[in-house]
Amino acid sequence: MRFGCLGTLCRVAALSALLTTGFTASALAHPHVFVSVKTNVVFGPDGKVTGVRQSWTFDDMYSAFATQGLGADPAKLPDELKALAKVNVEQLEEASFFTFLRINGKQQAEFSPAVDYNVTLDKEKIVTLSFTVPLKRPTAPGKAMVLQVTDPSYFVAFDFEKEKPVTLENAPSGCSLNLIQPQGLSAADQKRLNDVMGTNDSPGQDFGFKLASRAIIACP
Repeated sequence: MRFGCLGTLCRVAALSALLTTGFTASALAHPHVFVSVKTNVVFGPDGKVTGVRQSWTFDDMYSAFATQGLGADPAKLPDELKALAKVNVEQLEEASFFTFLRINGKQQAEFSPAVDYNVTLDKEKIVTLSFTVPLKRPTAPGKAMVLQVTDPSYFVAFDFEKEKPVTLENAPSGCSLNLIQPQGLSAADQKRLNDVMGTNDSPGQDFGFKLASRAIIACP
């Protein structure tokens, strides 16, 4: 099993696989996987948001787990990476790709299956998964579109990269983007997190939102 098992049904199995590879006890603490995120919000010619393009770079420990056995035959590596990307995006669909897009306070936008997906490795074999998720119904952003990339259960910790973490592609003139950092945890929430250290339990099914940055997009 590779890092594709990030969906809801796969988290415990993925963790078990990590532990059997002999990683240190530090992998037991919540969260179990760390991901650096770059996100591109894509607009259509009519000024509506048509999709979200993601680029996720995984931590070195999980990258090592994910790439075990890859590249034994260099000639087969491109096909192996393509297959790995396909497995990932198919499994991530059940979790809405951990991408939460709310417009004017309304319910989460619905996504179609991912397209343009691929996995790349840098010279240190750090894994980056890239993919685009189209909106089922392109939507005007209005005065308040909120984007978060997070695992609500906080099994996986997503953090926007420091440099150009969110960009707007083909956005209408006058659109603005602000990145709001999460507030610190309350004493009660910190206790919840401390209580699950060293376990497979989640501190709460909405916990990831408390620690997720928010990208606020506003258009005239």
